[in-house]
Amino acid sequence: MQHPYVLWSDPLPRAGWLNMAIDATLLERAQAGERWLRLYAWEPTLSFGRHEPADRRYDADRIAALGLATVRRPTGGRAVWHAGELTYAVAAPAEELGALRQAYRDIHLMLRDAIRGLGVRAELAPLGRAASLDTGACFASPAGGEVLVAGGKVVGSAQLRQGAALLQHGSILLDDDQAVVARVTRGQPPIDRSLPLGRAAGRRVSWAEAAAAVAGAAEAAWGTSSPPRAEQLTEILARAACSRGRFRSAAWTWSGQLDG
Repeated sequence: MQHPYVLWSDPLPRAGWLNMAIDATLLERAQAGERWLRLYAWEPTLSFGRHEPADRRYDADRIAALGLATVRRPTGGRAVWHAGELTYAVAAPAEELGALRQAYRDIHLMLRDAIRGLGVRAELAPLGRAASLDTGACFASPAGGEVLVAGGKVVGSAQLRQGAALLQHGSILLDDDQAVVARVTRGQPPIDRSLPLGRAAGRRVSWAEAAAAVAGAAEAAWGTSSPPRAEQLTEILARAACSRGRFRSAAWTWSGQLDG
């Protein structure tokens, strides 16, 4: 990013629908020229990618029996189990981040440096084709440019360009893998190549420690930031609440269609 950005450290776990509504709101604000890096947490939730055939791929009855919350993301990609993780969201004018692949790689370079700062030898996956939706869950295979440690995937990301702005968000696994996704997948479960940072580092990596590492790497890559103003957060949360109908809709979550 070539201009100052807002760094929002948001550690209180929020419902999946609210997290996705907030990120969609940040994308709207990015179309007006704002630049955001949000670091946040979830109440345990299974999320589906925007174009993923969730109703065919995952067992809704099994998910209900396990009492799992679900949500569909506004971005692409495949299923992710959100629990012990730090999630990041970058929303900014697209012209500042470059083409989709360039933005994807540059953001992951920043995350790689953050993970290296935690004492873990992280690398980027070789560039290649994006993984097909038919390859199963997000952490079943790395996409080109994503962050790996010893072949294990520690970051899974998805992206959306809307108008003149871009949103990229993703999970940095801390102490939970993606076994839940396999438990609710119909048929052959996906391979789980996820590698939580706690396992990679051989010690517990807290949300606060990981967030500080990402904030430091972002400042090194993108320059200085500022915290959000109280009125900005009030506006964002109010706007996100207006999207609850979409992100809490069963029709949207399971088929990608809005009710009515």
